[in-house]
Amino acid sequence: MTDGVPPDRRPDNPGKTMFDTRPYLLMTRPEAAGQRFWQGLPKDTRDGLRLVISPLIETEVTGPLPDLRAYDGVILTSAHAVAAFRALGGHAAGLTCFTVGAATARAATEAGFVALSANGDADDLVRLVCERAAGQRLIHLHGTHTRGDVSVRLTAANVQTDSAPIYDQRALGLSQQAQDVLSGDTPIVVPLFSPRTAALFAAGFRGDAPLFLACMSQAVAAEVASLPAKEVSVASNPDAKAMTATVAPLASRAARFHNRE
Repeated sequence: MTDGVPPDRRPDNPGKTMFDTRPYLLMTRPEAAGQRFWQGLPKDTRDGLRLVISPLIETEVTGPLPDLRAYDGVILTSAHAVAAFRALGGHAAGLTCFTVGAATARAATEAGFVALSANGDADDLVRLVCERAAGQRLIHLHGTHTRGDVSVRLTAANVQTDSAPIYDQRALGLSQQAQDVLSGDTPIVVPLFSPRTAALFAAGFRGDAPLFLACMSQAVAAEVASLPAKEVSVASNPDAKAMTATVAPLASRAARFHNRE
């Protein structure tokens, strides 16, 4: 899906057709998340880009949801986990929830949890839980693909933590539209939010389009190190706000690169 502007023309002037030379923004997140990120960009940044959404991961609720009455708290490391929890009929009832970042904390709060955010990565989450839940019993609700060994590390640190996958993250290929723009010569800005998505993008990339990659972390950047990118920028923090601050100037540089060609 795009922002509704044809890929090669832009009606800047009534009665006059002009070739559209704006760079593309290729979102590889699921449709709703991709649109949210797009709408969160500054208007002048959006005006200077053409949006293409090609999800590389599709989430599917699988369950089962464990009985949470046996636990002192829950760990949720993505908003997908919160959505799966709710879809499975979960009731938080004021249970403490530890999250990696603010976006998941907001979703968890809306679901009825008392959310505490580490505002960082898996290492920050482990430190927070060790400080606030020593000797307690927790459960990590997550997808079938997870990183960071959170439950193993916490159990070793005297916070007994069970692990329960409640949704799947099925890999998808790049859409035909995404393949077409990647095969062109117009610069493409690609925000990448997870190591797995970055690895899927790197594996599926074919083409010669100049790539400007915005990575949420160094771990994400490592997965695309083999790509012939013109620029790779890493967000200052692993959250949506920092990614927005990374994409906006990267888009400007992509536009200047195209104008120099």
